[in-house]
Amino acid sequence: MSSTLFPQHIIAKKRDGGALSREEIGAFVRGATDGSWADYQLSALLMAIFLRGMTPEETADYTDAMMHSGVVADLSHVPGIKVDKHSTGGVGDKVSIPLAPMVVACGVPVPMISGRGLGHSGGTLDKLESIPGFRTDLSLQEYCAQVAKIGCALIGQTKDLAPSDKKLYALRDVTATVECIPLICGSILAKKLAEGIDALVLDVKFGRGAFMKTEAQAQELASALVKVGRAGGKQVRALITAMDQPLGRTVGNALEVEESIACLRGAGPEDLMEVTYALGAQMLILGGVAKDATEAEAKLRAVIADGSALEKFREIVIAQGADGRVIDEPKRLPQAALKIVLPATATGIIAEVDAMKVALAALRLGAGRTKAEDKIDPGVGVSGLVKIGEPIKAGAPLCVIHANDEAAAKAAAAMLAEAFRVVEVKPATTPLITDLLC
Repeated sequence: MSSTLFPQHIIAKKRDGGALSREEIGAFVRGATDGSWADYQLSALLMAIFLRGMTPEETADYTDAMMHSGVVADLSHVPGIKVDKHSTGGVGDKVSIPLAPMVVACGVPVPMISGRGLGHSGGTLDKLESIPGFRTDLSLQEYCAQVAKIGCALIGQTKDLAPSDKKLYALRDVTATVECIPLICGSILAKKLAEGIDALVLDVKFGRGAFMKTEAQAQELASALVKVGRAGGKQVRALITAMDQPLGRTVGNALEVEESIACLRGAGPEDLMEVTYALGAQMLILGGVAKDATEAEAKLRAVIADGSALEKFREIVIAQGADGRVIDEPKRLPQAALKIVLPATATGIIAEVDAMKVALAALRLGAGRTKAEDKIDPGVGVSGLVKIGEPIKAGAPLCVIHANDEAAAKAAAAMLAEAFRVVEVKPATTPLITDLLC
């Protein structure tokens, strides 16, 4: 090893504000992958990057090294432009579940590798696994074969794809270095670019229930993601979306799958469908099957209306080992033993539905995990959530609590009671989608 590639020298260079070379970044990522760097050395460089930042070139080199730390899937045998979508995470964000079959039904292949929930943010994999028998652990070979056969696979990260990310993310989580845009870019894009896609649409959220709390922070992250993705040779676009209230009317794994099926039947909540259509439109444009957002949304609405999007989801469910009857009989999904209505205490207009408070209540019920090893209860959560701007009468439901434990239900009810605010005058509305970076 060259003396300039010793861990301590690379750490010192970044500590002092220097820009790391492609070779130095490669040595760092290899050290995380093969164990040749100790955890304390990896952590030291992560903190130095957190404090000193990275140039756009460093971030692109870091992402490329992470992507090539494992296998890069080859989907060149699959006809068409392969397009995926990624969300930075929110509350009630089940968009990927109806979106993927809608886009595939329009003729664009969607290879989608998703994550699990941790903390307040739900994970697509946990939601899908609430469908009894649904396999998200397909091998890379199974994944490629399914994309070729039916145009879509919805799986988790395999051990072969960007293995350095698993190690480095775990260290970031315990060293207070998660909130760093270059490291976030590398973590998100390394996995996405390794899955064999040609293009990517991002949903970068901001607000109470989002990772980025302000729109300015979301803009900064989105801009960096688009630039780094393009540096990796991919077409990338990003929507900036608000996450102050939950998306849709449900929070909880099986409940969100049921709501996703309703979306595919044309009965989805207005806000959820607005985001789904907007992301889907950009995917169809990048996929080459629509010239603009108007044409793209018309195509997406058509596959909802004719049932082909719903049938594509059934095909995915069956292909991944689950019972396709759940599409027609959502009550086959896990059900909670207790259903408790939380009534409004005043008459007026809903002015606030605090996404973070709703998420923490769902977490208390067992719908999420605070540690990676925690088990999730797929049937619990919250449904029937009122939305900002809707009228409410005292005694009418604000939401329904789904629980399997009375103490947890009582605690969640107390938390949820603080999530809603009712006023006499209708509040000003704010846009759900605030910008498109392309």
